[in-house]
Amino acid sequence: EKIGFKIRERTLERIPYLLVVGDREVEQNTVSVRTRSGKDLGSMSLDDFATLLSTDIAQRGRVSLEK
Repeated sequence: EKIGFKIRERTLERIPYLLVVGDREVEQNTVSVRTRSGKDLGSMSLDDFATLLSTDIAQRGRVSLEK
């Protein structure tokens, strides 16, 4: 299967965030992030993605995050 097909399939499943990890991302220790709506957030470190995800969850008010 081609990567474009896999991305499209996951988008249709309404997964909130899609992480794409290819050779370049492995070399740079990053992930490429796309939202459910298809917006490309670009490459970021896993720590940056974790922060983004924590912020998103906190803003939705579904989970109380404690440090």
